[in-house]
Amino acid sequence: MSGGPIDLDVGALLWVGFHGTSAPDELLARIAAGHVGAAILFARNLVQANGETDIDALVALTSSLHAAGDGRRLLVAIDQEGGRVQRVRAPGTVWPPMLAFDAVDDARAEPLAEAVGQAVGAELAAVGVDVDFAPVLDVHTNAANPVIGDRAFATRPDRAAARALAFARGLERAGVIGCGKHFPGHGDTSTDSHLELPRVDHDLARLRAVELAPFRLAAAAGLPMIMTAHVVFAAVDATRPATLSRAVIDGVLRRELGYAGVIVSDDLDMQAIRSHYGAGDAALAAVEAGCDVLLLCADRDAQDEVFEALVRRASSDAAFGDRVRESAARVRALSRGRPAARPADPGAVLGCAAHRALARELAEAGGD
Repeated sequence: MSGGPIDLDVGALLWVGFHGTSAPDELLARIAAGHVGAAILFARNLVQANGETDIDALVALTSSLHAAGDGRRLLVAIDQEGGRVQRVRAPGTVWPPMLAFDAVDDARAEPLAEAVGQAVGAELAAVGVDVDFAPVLDVHTNAANPVIGDRAFATRPDRAAARALAFARGLERAGVIGCGKHFPGHGDTSTDSHLELPRVDHDLARLRAVELAPFRLAAAAGLPMIMTAHVVFAAVDATRPATLSRAVIDGVLRRELGYAGVIVSDDLDMQAIRSHYGAGDAALAAVEAGCDVLLLCADRDAQDEVFEALVRRASSDAAFGDRVRESAARVRALSRGRPAARPADPGAVLGCAAHRALARELAEAGGD
């Protein structure tokens, strides 16, 4: 496989976070050089006061990031799930937790989930966001789970999949790229991968019936992106977290489930990875396992280390270089033919009456 300069292919794989409410000059320079594929926004990047988000400041930020691309398509991404994980707050619509869908009648649940997804997507597109790291495809099977819980759409795999994939269809209708998470399932863990490395010891029969079931349906539906979990699934690979395991990513997600879209690592800055691996080594392992995108959400030094490690390895190892180019092609295909998200009268979209009515309907169904 051949392609353009390897630094540009590596750049397509690196999706990075940053600190501050305006884009640092060094980040804009990396974007202009083609060394960043997407910028990820967190609450720390938004001007917020008294529970409200400064939409003008957000639009200025996303506009500056898009403009830095110098003809290359930069994506802007965010986590806007609803409930406790939604970065953009009022005057945008404030959504209840997605587990409220578990109480919605089956006949109404999918149309409502698609409408909510389209509303979330419309508000994101209006402020210049291209990618939403949602929906959660995990199944809520462990009430003590400290990280998923009410972020899941349901307690049964069939319901979780149907409602989450309807939400993803809504995002797509709004022109926003959705990303299902966290493969191969984070719903039955008792520890938080942000802080330590969780482990799931279910056998393969249970995993296929519960944890993997929504991802099988997501693969069949052509969901554009799936995010991995930093969780050890002992029945498949007892030594490595899923993100770094070829047996899990290539063996199960690509081969067994037939997924053809973009595979995104969860944040390599999380302690489940940082406590056990160096940033460069983890990135190399994730790419070898089959990940197409590497999230590096906080540590600027780690971003440099990963970029240099990937360029060095891809330049000296032809097979690894081909692996990088394969991923870069998948990432670039995400935005091919899509208009870039550009702010368009966000005041008429964010928190509009129709969206607030959807949020009320969902909250009332869930008993909030």
